[in-house]
Amino acid sequence: MTHTTEILKDPNNKQLNITREFNAPVDKVWKAWTTADQLDKWWAPKPWKAITKSMDFKVGGFWLYCMAGPNNEKAWCRVDFTAINPGQSFNATATFCDENGNIDKSFPPMHWQNEFKATATGSKVEIVLSFDTEADLEQIVKMGFKEGFSMGLGNLDELLAA
Repeated sequence: MTHTTEILKDPNNKQLNITREFNAPVDKVWKAWTTADQLDKWWAPKPWKAITKSMDFKVGGFWLYCMAGPNNEKAWCRVDFTAINPGQSFNATATFCDENGNIDKSFPPMHWQNEFKATATGSKVEIVLSFDTEADLEQIVKMGFKEGFSMGLGNLDELLAA
């Protein structure tokens, strides 16, 4: 059974509210979200690939990776972990950056709150993605976030089923 990704835009609160269920236990989904080798297998929408340069999954640590495109394009991102409740939730701020992790201020930061919950058939991830301004929210939506992230979560379905 495949699940759909629900992404609801809440402009008044400058948020995207994302819900996705998976046919896998919470511990397996958690690992897929919190370990570099697993993230590299699903995070980017095909034909792009996520390639981790470094990851330190702890409060104060960060994940530095690039999304590599089929024509050697590279978009670098940095995810700074701000809170972690092992196996249940983590918060992070994601920004575009250069290959050394220096933040590109021309793109807005995205504040992630990710919760992982058991369901009768597997697990559910609930994400609140917050922005500093409504314009920042709109900028990320216009860049194709909804479509790209939905594709990535589809890749995660495939990984979890393997």
